[in-house]
Amino acid sequence: MINKVGFILVKPQLPENIGFCARALKNFGFKKLDIVNPKKKWPNKKAIATSVGANDILTKAKIHSNIKTAIDGYDIIYASSARKRDINKKHLSFKKFIENLKKNKKKSIGIIFGPEASGLSNDDISFSNYIFKIPVSKKFESINLSHSLILVCFEIFKAFKPGYLNDQKKLSDFISKKKLNTLLDFLESRLEKKGFFNPKEKKKIMLINLRNIFGRIELSNKELRILSSIFSQL
Repeated sequence: MINKVGFILVKPQLPENIGFCARALKNFGFKKLDIVNPKKKWPNKKAIATSVGANDILTKAKIHSNIKTAIDGYDIIYASSARKRDINKKHLSFKKFIENLKKNKKKSIGIIFGPEASGLSNDDISFSNYIFKIPVSKKFESINLSHSLILVCFEIFKAFKPGYLNDQKKLSDFISKKKLNTLLDFLESRLEKKGFFNPKEKKKIMLINLRNIFGRIELSNKELRILSSIFSQL
């Protein structure tokens, strides 16, 4: 699915934002970038500078003189808009947008974003199948172009590559309960010598609290040795 999704920037004003967008695409494994009438001369050094390692995305990006040719290679087009449009076009919530993508996962998908200052025109949107809006605070709904794009990239990535988000490093080399109890016995004896358990009647609850503290920690053998050495010195 990731390889079937392309991003179309319509009349981007700042080359820096184009570079940031390329970087966002590469962060999440996307490769297709189409640019319609960039305001600044292309190729652009500022875009390359902000792409930080994603220059290959910029090099392969296709430059178009109009949106019509930019969408030629796609089956379905989704338009990102920060405001509701009074046009006869289906508006999708962000959740429905992702669900709709899943339904069309076998199709070639294009997602268009408008210029930073004004967003997509109604004429631009007329080329799309659907309109979607990124949910943000109503007190401030304007989102930077590259920020909008990276949010969309992440949500698509999350929907179609869930395994990456669940990939957690497994901790190993945990100490046994026997070793932990030996450490706690050692700690108790040293604290006893130092007169820590005062008043005496609170010793039991203090030891319970200590066991609870260390019981929550998954100590490795190396960490056990470090703590034992520290406690010995103290």
